[in-house]
Amino acid sequence: MKKTIAVIQLDISRDKQENLIHAEYLIKEAAAQANIIVLPEMFNCPYNAKTFYKYAEVEFSETTKWMADLSETLGITLVGGSIPELEDEKMYNTSYTYSKGKLIGKHRKVHLFDVDIKGGITFKESSVLSPGEKVTTFDVEGLKLGVAICYDMRFPEMMRAMVDHGAEVIVVPAAFNTTTGPAHWHITSRARAVDNQVYFVVASPARSSYLSYKAYGHSMVIDPWGEILSEANELEEIIYAEIDTGYIKKVRAELPLLQHRKKNLYS
Repeated sequence: MKKTIAVIQLDISRDKQENLIHAEYLIKEAAAQANIIVLPEMFNCPYNAKTFYKYAEVEFSETTKWMADLSETLGITLVGGSIPELEDEKMYNTSYTYSKGKLIGKHRKVHLFDVDIKGGITFKESSVLSPGEKVTTFDVEGLKLGVAICYDMRFPEMMRAMVDHGAEVIVVPAAFNTTTGPAHWHITSRARAVDNQVYFVVASPARSSYLSYKAYGHSMVIDPWGEILSEANELEEIIYAEIDTGYIKKVRAELPLLQHRKKNLYS
């Protein structure tokens, strides 16, 4: 089975309505070619912990209703990047996936980005966000998808848990920055694809010329052999790639590393 996936590397503004209107325009363009469309992390607002509360929503409100309606109208699966979500006085970094109007997947970022890189970047998501507690996989368009968010991809145990749950494609909306991106974006993404023999899809915002947080960009789709099938630069762009479940089976049969694991040694 083959499916076309599109990743929208969106140029995000400070205006939520403007972000949704612009994203809808690009989603409609992508839907002419793709069955599955992916948006970046925090696609409806700037990536800034100090302002997340300003944009946060409860489930099934403005942005999620917009995703549901758009996926139904266009007949697509929409992996809705992530948004700041409120529940019981807590806020989460949450990714919703809608397929033809129905909510089929929800992931809350598990690993929060609390870093202090000398001469680079200081960021503390835990100052405002609460962590999710689940590994997320679900069926869509005849595929088993795993969804994680940004910093989650640095934890290989979590990616492998998705594969143990049957994941064939792992999608990661992510906003690496211009310090960590050049150092680790490509090598981590390709390693996760190779180690897990999956299509690995990373969706970044475009690099803003005026927002304080500078995303690295370079959204990618990587195949199970570690080849980059499609890659954006740092600017706004839609990239496309073909997902081929037959190729996943071929790679896993010819190089059966998932079968060769010695699980009793790893616990």
